Amino acid sequence: MMAAILGREKPRRQRRTGEDPVAAGERIQVSDGESGSCGQNRMEQALGPPPNARTPRLSSRCFWSVEEEEEEKEKEMMEDGEMEVLPDRRRGVVSNNASHRHWPWSGSRARDTSLLVGLVLVLLHTVEVDSRAPKEPYYGREIGHLTNFGHGIKGQVFAVDESTLFVKGFAYDGNAPDAFFWVGNSPRPSPEGFIIPYPEEYSGREPPVLQQHTNTDIILKLPMGKRIRDIRWLSVWCRRFTVDFGEIFIPPGLDVPKPRVLPEFKRLAHGLRSSNISILDAKTFYIPNLHYDGAGPDAYFWVGNGSEPNIMGTKVPNELGSLDPLRGYQGEDIEIQLPGNLTVYDIDWLAVWCVEYRHNFGHVYIPKDLDVPPALGQTKIATTTTTSSVITQPTSKPANVNCKELLRGKLNVMWEVMDDFIVIELVGRIREDQYMAFGISGSHGHPQMIGADVVVAFYDRRQRRFRAEDYYMSSLAQCDGKLGVCPDERIGGKNDVEILSGDRSHGVTKIKYRRLLQTNEAVNDRAYPLDRQISVIAAIGPLNSRDEANAHSHTGTEVTVDDVQIDFASKNDHTCTDALDSFREEDGPEPWPSRTILGEKTITARIGPTGGKRGYTPITGHPSWGIAWYMNDLLIPEIYVERGQTYTFIVEGGDETTQPAKYHPLYITSSHEGGYGQLTEAQKRRETVYAGVEYDADGYAYPTAAGRYCEWKHKTIDRSAEIATFDEYKKTLQLSCDDPNGQPAYLNWTVVDETPDLVYYQCFTHRNLGWKIHVVNAGETSKISGSHGLYGSVSSTVLYTLLLLALVPGLFALLPLPPRGF
Repeated sequence: MMAAILGREKPRRQRRTGEDPVAAGERIQVSDGESGSCGQNRMEQALGPPPNARTPRLSSRCFWSVEEEEEEKEKEMMEDGEMEVLPDRRRGVVSNNASHRHWPWSGSRARDTSLLVGLVLVLLHTVEVDSRAPKEPYYGREIGHLTNFGHGIKGQVFAVDESTLFVKGFAYDGNAPDAFFWVGNSPRPSPEGFIIPYPEEYSGREPPVLQQHTNTDIILKLPMGKRIRDIRWLSVWCRRFTVDFGEIFIPPGLDVPKPRVLPEFKRLAHGLRSSNISILDAKTFYIPNLHYDGAGPDAYFWVGNGSEPNIMGTKVPNELGSLDPLRGYQGEDIEIQLPGNLTVYDIDWLAVWCVEYRHNFGHVYIPKDLDVPPALGQTKIATTTTTSSVITQPTSKPANVNCKELLRGKLNVMWEVMDDFIVIELVGRIREDQYMAFGISGSHGHPQMIGADVVVAFYDRRQRRFRAEDYYMSSLAQCDGKLGVCPDERIGGKNDVEILSGDRSHGVTKIKYRRLLQTNEAVNDRAYPLDRQISVIAAIGPLNSRDEANAHSHTGTEVTVDDVQIDFASKNDHTCTDALDSFREEDGPEPWPSRTILGEKTITARIGPTGGKRGYTPITGHPSWGIAWYMNDLLIPEIYVERGQTYTFIVEGGDETTQPAKYHPLYITSSHEGGYGQLTEAQKRRETVYAGVEYDADGYAYPTAAGRYCEWKHKTIDRSAEIATFDEYKKTLQLSCDDPNGQPAYLNWTVVDETPDLVYYQCFTHRNLGWKIHVVNAGETSKISGSHGLYGSVSSTVLYTLLLLALVPGLFALLPLPPRGF
């Protein structure tokens, strides 16, 4: 304990005085009988120098005796004015101004003083260390308990960070027809509030009504860029009957925990550098602009205690949750999380450290006065997946491998029997928010979900690890804890699946696991026979907010519809034909060509449908939310603007902050996704905003372009799949504005010379609604129109005119010129 405290005192003093820690130089190996060192002795190598030690000066000398080392130290103290020369001393040896008495067990006055001061500091430091971290369990700033007015409302409320509330032990009977978590800024809970969606991730445009809870810990993220400072109360509120079931008031001026910005990595070796590192919560670091050459043979993110990184550290998983040696980084922004129960309050530094050679490539110190948000799962790590333009080619049939294609181009299964276990590897072309499921059918001879015993495998983005969970399906409903599509552990069983490995690259996820051929759970688990073929089922579907299997589609592309049988005792049963990362989708509807807007200084922005498989997603390659921007009544056209010119956007995307589905402020950004109001402060630093966002006196962002709500709606149903052109599709839509007397918002944007060539128009509150803005130099728009104008916002008459001009040059003099900017 004393050694650990001594090792931790120096960085605290150095950070307080502004001194930089200085490495003590290359270590010299000495025998057990040798007492000298080169830079540090063995104790200092492991624990750091004593707490009262001065910042060491670098020296190339190596001392091979105690006397020689003490003589050099005394010379340094004399040079610094800490000692005076006594003329009567032989060889110019110096003495300090203090008493010449020694402790009886010591031969050095300097060592006596260091030991005495060190003992005092140990006693004082023990109190400081004990009070450094918040008392556990820590949920943030306590606000208080919900007051119950009806329906059994209970819960203790905490402020986690500037935009997150935590309700400990929430209870509600679930009997109200239209109840939500509800916040607002009025003196008391009232209809003048807005919903906090729970769960945060949901399908559809409206959040789900609040369900029954008995003792649930709930994380609530304020929507639309709101902060706790913007609200006065939290309520459980019924919209239909305008009734307050329970409430709590937010104290004015509540000081909530906040992320902490640190310096960048100290640059010592292998090109390691970064921008300023942030502590997002008690377990999460955000490292922007990370560079490292990847050449360290055994390098890891490394945390520990002491005055500088040392061998007594702990590995930290990388941004993928892996403990493999670090790869190279080329300016990437990553987030990493401390493992186990370790928090930032337990460590003195974060480093990149080579374990094999005990070499520190660079580090950053952790302050002692932290007040960061607790790590309750509110910080969601975005997983970085390997991307490459290289496509794996189909391989020849490997030997002694069993492989069967379950869903064409999407899911394969490989298997092998090893002793009493069946080892299975699922290979699926799935997204990170999807699962892949495989198991024994509920009935032999056809695919039946009811009664089926399956394994659901996926990548857990919160825990940043691959998972494989044992499921039993008693009905086709979502699991309620007793019946439905349930993990065995939720219905009284256990997870009999042991995960072996996981990998994701080129958009393909591979998860290998094993299970006993015959478990001890006769009800929930079915045996894998080795004496016959057996029918199996498989599916791909979305994960819900609990990271459990949600309902999949019932088309043949995402679930087995034919009887698929496997003999698990077979050898070399390989019928897989394609590598999934080389598979291409079957031809679907032909996407509509991308449209362009050229030479227009005034652009109207409204909301409309995405156009299904012909529109937003195939044009952008991004998932859609069901609606998208219509600019000048065109679905996500690419807009061309010139530097130095001013453009006016007339925005009719909604201004009702209490209705997220009808609140879409427009802004211009560097992000291809948008949704600036949803981002954390660390994420916002990655994005550049060019127009449509301003900041209040406290530095909080708010949108400026929120006008009345106008939407292009289907007259009947979405017919995009059967309509070949957008112009024809447009005829199936009609424009509807909620408030005919409402006013649009105006966004005026002057394009400065420094604006990059590509930016985006997006929605402030939601992701993936907009598309590209091409920025060109003055006068270049007219040059572009010739090659891009065929899909621009021009009439068919002008198109025919251009064709005639191309075919019959002699008619040029007889025909009018096209408008400028086309």
